[in-house]
Amino acid sequence: MGRGDGARIVTAVAISALAVAVIWWRRRREWRRSEEERMAEAEAEAEAAGPSAASLCYLELEKKPQNRFKRVLTDNSYNGFQHLKQVSMKEHPFEDKITYLLDHPPNLPRFTNRNEHRHLSPSYVWVSTEDQLESLAEILKKEQAFAVDTEQHSLRSFLGFTALMQISTQEHDFLLDTIALHDVMGILRPIFGSYSICKVFHGSDNDILWLQRDFHIYVINLFDTAKACLVLSKPQKSLAYLLENYCGVHTDKTLQREDWRMRPLSLGMVQYARTDAHYLLYIADCLVQELKTISHGMGPATCRSNSACLQLYSKDTEPSGMESTAASILSRYSNLYECNSRKSHEARELVRRLCIWRDLMARIHDESIKYVLSDQAIFYLGINAPQTEEEICDLIIIAGSSINSADVSPILKSPSHVVKTHMKELCVLIQGLSQSPEDIFRRILQMHLNPNGHCPISIYNYALLLELKVSSALFQKQCGGNPVALVGRKASRELFVQKFSCKAPVYHNCRIFASDGRLLCYSDHRKLEWYLRRGLAKIIENDPLPEDEDNVFYIQSKKNMCVGCGEKNHYLRYRIIPSCYRVHFPERLKSHRSHDIVLLCVDCHEIAHAAAEKYKRQVASEFKVPLFVRKVIGSGENESLTVASGLEEVGVSPLQLRTAAMALVRHGPKMPADRREELLKTVKTYFGGREISEQDLETVLLVGMSPRERRRLEKKRGLPIKPCEAMVGRKQMPCIESWNEKLTSSCAKQNAIEQERISICTPEDVESNDLPANDAGIVASSELHHITSSKRSKKVSLLGHGPHGKQVVEHLLKEQGDNGVLQFCQRWRQVFVDAIRPRFLPSGWDIMHRGWREFGEYSVYSSSHRDVDTIKYDSQSS
Repeated sequence: MGRGDGARIVTAVAISALAVAVIWWRRRREWRRSEEERMAEAEAEAEAAGPSAASLCYLELEKKPQNRFKRVLTDNSYNGFQHLKQVSMKEHPFEDKITYLLDHPPNLPRFTNRNEHRHLSPSYVWVSTEDQLESLAEILKKEQAFAVDTEQHSLRSFLGFTALMQISTQEHDFLLDTIALHDVMGILRPIFGSYSICKVFHGSDNDILWLQRDFHIYVINLFDTAKACLVLSKPQKSLAYLLENYCGVHTDKTLQREDWRMRPLSLGMVQYARTDAHYLLYIADCLVQELKTISHGMGPATCRSNSACLQLYSKDTEPSGMESTAASILSRYSNLYECNSRKSHEARELVRRLCIWRDLMARIHDESIKYVLSDQAIFYLGINAPQTEEEICDLIIIAGSSINSADVSPILKSPSHVVKTHMKELCVLIQGLSQSPEDIFRRILQMHLNPNGHCPISIYNYALLLELKVSSALFQKQCGGNPVALVGRKASRELFVQKFSCKAPVYHNCRIFASDGRLLCYSDHRKLEWYLRRGLAKIIENDPLPEDEDNVFYIQSKKNMCVGCGEKNHYLRYRIIPSCYRVHFPERLKSHRSHDIVLLCVDCHEIAHAAAEKYKRQVASEFKVPLFVRKVIGSGENESLTVASGLEEVGVSPLQLRTAAMALVRHGPKMPADRREELLKTVKTYFGGREISEQDLETVLLVGMSPRERRRLEKKRGLPIKPCEAMVGRKQMPCIESWNEKLTSSCAKQNAIEQERISICTPEDVESNDLPANDAGIVASSELHHITSSKRSKKVSLLGHGPHGKQVVEHLLKEQGDNGVLQFCQRWRQVFVDAIRPRFLPSGWDIMHRGWREFGEYSVYSSSHRDVDTIKYDSQSS
């Protein structure tokens, strides 16, 4: 072939490539034509057609891809998600199979036969028909392992949906159009549920839940490269780090924000999607080889991977009053924009109503709440309370302009089509602050969802709208009301949730970076604003990129949800290691450690608390340290305190003693005579049977209380105490009208008493009366201890488990040192896991976690500072 023929061939290939590129560019331009232009044209046509057509909802004019789905497993109502073959809401349908893999870890195959990774070639397989999907299933059946990744779309959907799936084998890359294949993706269910085929993911936690939500696909036999990184203690766990270090490949994570509904995909999106799965088998093979070089490396890696398969997808089953969301928005933006409203109550109420409206509109129109109305827009509307449609629109535009344009998706418009369509209702909502929110929302519902309304019914909102029309209780719950008078256990639970659950998100997940770009930690908005106000930091992103949930525990985002069952409507902080022990740990083992503080819903909290109390009794038996101070005895004329073992007849329970004294002070003359005599007998027992006085009752109120409890009691002095006369024996005493003043002197007297030396003695010492005359004794164990009064000793209350915890920790430190305390913590974590079986713990949480912390030179807890403090204390004592 001559040189001229070669030139002609090259020219022909170039012309063909140019023609393909032009065709692709035209199709992409048609797809990505501005939504505003298309909607404007549709609205203009509607206006030209007449008033009835102009009132149509924008959903009648815009065709969303998810509206073509015929088989939708979850809608936007408050109905729970129904899992495949599920008997109980908390049981995984394939729990027995996954548990078997945990008990009998599989032997992992070689994920690739090559010593080098396979370069990304131009060819890949696009799967978009049912026949192609069945052919792919036949191919995957013959594989020992394949890599999987998914791309989600969540901006124009309330719950989100899987828009693309990437599957890679050793030879081929497959891109699955899960929008076109949505209704038939169940074809792959047996493949993902097969024991014999290993599925390789990176950061699989979310992918597992999304596959359950959209296709009822449950993953069995999983290897997660992110979990392997944790076992290998890699400096970073992100997929970008692994791609760069093992394959020399750089990825652009900003492509995660692209609209993955778009067809055809751009060349950049195709390459990004293929890259995530293409190199994963090679990376997994490298990590497995490294795991084999360390002792007990493979077991934890496969165990952590397959434990992730036990997660279950769940959704909100009850509407919330949005108080926590409103509080979060106000606290976040009030300081950030330095906007303080004089009408704080009205602003908070309006913000709450706007949050309710946004949530309702997002569910009805199947949009994300971010698309409907941003948090910034709600804040601006709440503090300004605009009265006209023009003012509302202007404020939303101003709020949108305050967001960094680099952080905003190109399909996110301000104001949104939802706001434009429902602008009149938004005006009514803002102007009607004096009206009941339930009435306003009911009028909005009747206005737009009656037979003459214009919001279309879809598979996503049908159940929700039916429930809203039929049930008034749902509206009242949504608006924060109390629909019915609940009784019994349910009423108690609702009251507990309302009173004690967190009123705002616990984790704000603000990332703080060092000047060199390293992620230092996560913090809340309050700490972030502290840095900003002092000019010590600057904002680099308002809406950060989504991240892989595979970082170590202290440098990863955390979800505001129950770690046990996934409940998101309410949660409480729960301390896995009880405070009665942890408060006595050395600072190096407890300072700034959040590993053992998790969020639990009320039901899981009750289970965990019951298990903890049961295990406390085991600890008490093991260490021979009773949980409570059983009995106390007043000894000596200067009213020092002897704390008895509870084995002898003398003494009285400190809590029972205080309760009796308080009842006598407040309600003495109103009591039946026999009950009054019973309480007086309890107080007299403490004083050795002698007659008691008014001052004795005041002293008894403070017995066994810590300084903190005394401060709380002093605050109660402002509460009204009913006038009464305390009956002591047959003699009437005037009511303690000057109780507040005398209580102060009693506190001082009791503190002076506690400055004396405290001895902790054995039961034999008590029986032989071998106690110091004016000292206090505690019978708690079979050993003889001797300690001097210190700040920590005086902080321990005798009314709870404080003395028990103090002695257990002191014993551990004396016998085993720090390792004994760390092993004690591991035992408590195992108790928590056995009781709750948590499925939503943050990545990096580990039973074997070692919370030891090294303090810097300038820390107040550093060893040098402690040595100086010890010298000063010794000199003062001498």
